[in-house]
Amino acid sequence: MQILSERRLRWLVRLTLLGTVLTAVVMLAGAWTRLVDAGLGCPDWPGCYGKLIVPDSTHAALRHPDAPLEPFKAWMEMIHRYIASLLGIVVLGVLALGWPLRHVQDYPWRLSVALLAVIALQGAFGAFTVTLQLWPQVVTLHLLGGMVVLLLFLWLHLHLRHAGINLVSSPRPSTGWWGVVAFLLVMQIALGGWVSSNYAGIACQGFPSCNGQWLPDMDLSEGFHLSQTVGPNYLHGQLHAAARTAIHVAHRLGALLLGAAIIALWWRYRRWQNVATPLAIVVGLYGLQAIIGIANVILWLPLWLALLHTAGAIALAAALMWAWWHWRYQLAMAPPPSQHAFPGHVAIH
Repeated sequence: MQILSERRLRWLVRLTLLGTVLTAVVMLAGAWTRLVDAGLGCPDWPGCYGKLIVPDSTHAALRHPDAPLEPFKAWMEMIHRYIASLLGIVVLGVLALGWPLRHVQDYPWRLSVALLAVIALQGAFGAFTVTLQLWPQVVTLHLLGGMVVLLLFLWLHLHLRHAGINLVSSPRPSTGWWGVVAFLLVMQIALGGWVSSNYAGIACQGFPSCNGQWLPDMDLSEGFHLSQTVGPNYLHGQLHAAARTAIHVAHRLGALLLGAAIIALWWRYRRWQNVATPLAIVVGLYGLQAIIGIANVILWLPLWLALLHTAGAIALAAALMWAWWHWRYQLAMAPPPSQHAFPGHVAIH
């Protein structure tokens, strides 16, 4: 029975790792779909012109005469949906394998169920993205939902990979900076989604100034008017230049705040063994992400570089989660010389 449980656990570790990687692939496929203007390549959902594979132009014209078929864009959208469906199957696999362990002490069953709920919500957001014609609010929430799925998978993987190991649980001293950095990262990712969904990526030309000015013409109220009308086709955006500039500048300022908070967090724990290295990686990824963002502006948002910027955001979020895991569960195992180990062992079964 114990051998069977260990084998089941190994498969769960593999599946959650697969889910983490596959979620990143789904997010990148979604970004690629959006960047090539293929978000409405299929005007319906979940099929494409009523089919599970891209049909011919004759069928498409009969089904949706108002939306001419563009095969490349339709296939990009459907490939994204196929990969997302595969991710849903992985989530069901995690639940099926974890079902016999649901009453085992410290097994993250509720987190597994939460993952299923979030992936179902993501499917709904995917449908609304199409039916509401790329409404920016839904597109941004869809991006944030993808990040939640990624981090849930990563947390499950870390939790299960250390099953059976007695980890020392830190009483979490000075949690403030972790919360600040996490909040700013969420806000910055949301701002990035808002920039993308409103097509504000090149609203500012030049760096560090914007359109040759340090204080360009901006319309903050319109740029962050969150009750935009449902109905228009938001492909290529509906906002005027000053509103898009406001969104772009806010994203730049958010990046500065996030960078300052990350550096402060690293400085706070730079001497803590097991935490300093993960946080140094977070700092490095932030620096790389900032460089990619600047290059996107200077080079006028080339497709490959814009996709790399999305990959950088994914990597930064995952690295921060990994660093927090080390602080939360392994920090007390090796404190700095001036500290004593925190009491209390938590067995993760």
